[in-house]
Amino acid sequence: MILDTTFVIDILKGRPEAIEKLRQMERARHPILLTTVSIFELWQGIEVKDKEKEEKIKETLENFPLVTLDLRGAELAGNIHGGLERKGMVIDPEDSMISGIALSRNEAVLTRNERHFKRVNGLRIELY
Repeated sequence: MILDTTFVIDILKGRPEAIEKLRQMERARHPILLTTVSIFELWQGIEVKDKEKEEKIKETLENFPLVTLDLRGAELAGNIHGGLERKGMVIDPEDSMISGIALSRNEAVLTRNERHFKRVNGLRIELY
């Protein structure tokens, strides 16, 4: 399962539904993966001088194995983003990249951002 950035943010904020979903996946020993794209998004959103938030992010991120945007994932992401753009169904480039990574690894994406991810053909999403 690939974690979308929304899920990680909800974990950091202590949202009960995200915490419970994480516990369920851990109990089931389901592989939980975080992308370097989500790390980019998290660091992009933090104030540089907020050391408390910075430490909380670092501690949380250490708990998840990382997957990167490799050649196949990047190709898929580019096709996803370009295809949706041509149809007037634009999503964030980062969501295209996360989708490309998930499709290249045959993984679902755990998110609450159904609006963007449901536009990606063949992508399995799980909502929480």
